[in-house]
Amino acid sequence: MMNARVLGIVLLAAALAAPWFAYPVFLMTALCFALFACAFNLLLGYAGLLSFGHAMFFGMAAYFYGHVVKEWGWPPELGLLAGVLGAAALGAVTGALAIRRQGIYFAMITLAFSQMIFFFCIQAPFTHGEDGLQGIPRRALLGGLVDIRDDRVLYYVVLAIFLFGFAAIYRIIHSPFGQVLKAIRENEQRALSLGYNAALYKWLAFVLSASIAGLAGSTKAMVLQFATLSDVTAAMSGEVVLMALVGGLGTLIGPVVGAFIIITMQNYLAATGEWVLVIQGVIFVVIVVAFRRGIVGEIGALLRARGK
Repeated sequence: MMNARVLGIVLLAAALAAPWFAYPVFLMTALCFALFACAFNLLLGYAGLLSFGHAMFFGMAAYFYGHVVKEWGWPPELGLLAGVLGAAALGAVTGALAIRRQGIYFAMITLAFSQMIFFFCIQAPFTHGEDGLQGIPRRALLGGLVDIRDDRVLYYVVLAIFLFGFAAIYRIIHSPFGQVLKAIRENEQRALSLGYNAALYKWLAFVLSASIAGLAGSTKAMVLQFATLSDVTAAMSGEVVLMALVGGLGTLIGPVVGAFIIITMQNYLAATGEWVLVIQGVIFVVIVVAFRRGIVGEIGALLRARGK
């Protein structure tokens, strides 16, 4: 426990100092995707539900945020709230239908919904089709008290949002609700025999995961000041799966590590063009073969083995 606290303090100190040593926009983008990966991990790693369409919550929240802030003139706080509530509503509808099936059928239903949302975004007027929402303004927070036009100031806002989302996931996982989710993941029939409504718990987990993914998407739109079709593609859904698997499913910090690895590769290997996808594929195969629990999962297993 003490080692975990020390590690947490060190990581927090590093996060606070990071924008003075690295490009803040890169760090903010990585934090947004880290929160997105954590939201996905809540669904798959702890509830055992594989979604191939999680980008629809991430991307639609970005569109909601961009539209209400740019077109309606809402402040960023209400824009973030609009993105979260919009993603939650979308998750409530899709989750109610998807949880009626299990396994690969559940995954295919989420993928089908994601494709429907993608084509909706091409046609919907408020998304501006293939052009996307560009030039989303950075308005001051808290009635003008926090000017987020400065990248470093915005970084600390994004860090606070990430820590809020991460803490929410931690609380969910370690609550009685989270323990029931784990029980359903391990043996749904046994959970049913104990009197738990498995369908309701899975639906709630789906909505919570969608909401946190929406918070990540809204924050990403606030940082980069645009929302495009790439945010709702099947490729984006596959990317978040990759982040969670690389870091380690079912671990708290694993998706964060995986997201930072993938975003760092995309950022610094962008000059290689399409080869970055090949390199990602090779790394993914190596990790699946050699690190089945993911990087953090394997490190945790090694430490536990040494402690025995």
